[in-house]
Amino acid sequence: MPDIDLLKQLSEAIGVSGDEAAVRKIIINEIKDHVTDMHIDAVGNLTAFKKGTGERNLRVMIAAHMDEVGFMVMGHDSNGLIKFANVGGVDERILPALRLKVGPDQIPGVILWTPIHHSKDQNVVKQSNLRIDIGVTSKSAAENKAKLGTRIAFDSEFKEIGQDVLRGKSFDDRAGCAILIELLRGGPYPVDIVAAFTVQEEIGLRGARVAAQRLNPDVAIVLEGTTAHDVPLADADPDEPNTPNPACKQGFGPALTVMDRSIIVPPHLLNFVRQLGDEQGIAYQLKTALGGGNDGGSIHLSNAGVPAIVMSIPCRYIHAPRAQMRREDYDSTLQLAQATLAAITPQIVQGEPVR
Repeated sequence: MPDIDLLKQLSEAIGVSGDEAAVRKIIINEIKDHVTDMHIDAVGNLTAFKKGTGERNLRVMIAAHMDEVGFMVMGHDSNGLIKFANVGGVDERILPALRLKVGPDQIPGVILWTPIHHSKDQNVVKQSNLRIDIGVTSKSAAENKAKLGTRIAFDSEFKEIGQDVLRGKSFDDRAGCAILIELLRGGPYPVDIVAAFTVQEEIGLRGARVAAQRLNPDVAIVLEGTTAHDVPLADADPDEPNTPNPACKQGFGPALTVMDRSIIVPPHLLNFVRQLGDEQGIAYQLKTALGGGNDGGSIHLSNAGVPAIVMSIPCRYIHAPRAQMRREDYDSTLQLAQATLAAITPQIVQGEPVR
């Protein structure tokens, strides 16, 4: 079962791309007794080493990104309203009337919205025309409370919904961070683990490139949160069995990437992980949608090349204030990652037959 207290801490922490310090602090506290050689590099990645039993001479990088999508202060109007820009991919359609937390003091803010009985324009308002209200009425007051470059995050609480569903912000990729923490708490493993809690994934897979160059792994496992395509379009019949779902669904285990716009997973590694799932009864599914990308895109191109596997928890409503995931998918992802660490060998990484 997921460590709910850990997930709550990670989900509610603010770590918009480029300012992940609060998330990193939580992770350090959780892993410090289980790893050695913790290091914060020049761009902010947190890396750590967990020595294996020595049974296999293999250096496995496991990566999960700490950052989340959000916003940044870009200016101040004379009336105290804040100009802002998106940091990462946020849909403009969700912005009006959105509740926010501004800066390290988590100042409550709200994006402007015209009540429907005063508005005749039904078009989506462009982000550049919106402002954030933090309750001040002058430019100087706004500048004092929220300086240029200040990060802004969704104002969201972590919730348990019934027995199976977890709701909160930034499961992409705090869920992956939580699984990586649990892996580091566990073991022993026959391989050495080099863990990387990376930065700036949401704005171009930046931190992972630096981390992989430094860690120089033999193989990598990327832990992610990805879009669950199990919610029908507004004009679709949810009970129609032929409703297209090109990617993944909740309740079917981690989505194993086949190919996306950033990486093609080596077929021999994909087949190895699938075989593990089949043999051990661990649920998984394949992600074949070609949109999106993840840290594997940078890691697999580092140094002389690093074969990489991507395991993603299907989450509804990612890059929005309240994402949802299922406990069973979290558990299956953790189990499949554990099984992979227990079974992987240098021969498998090199593409030799599994049996």
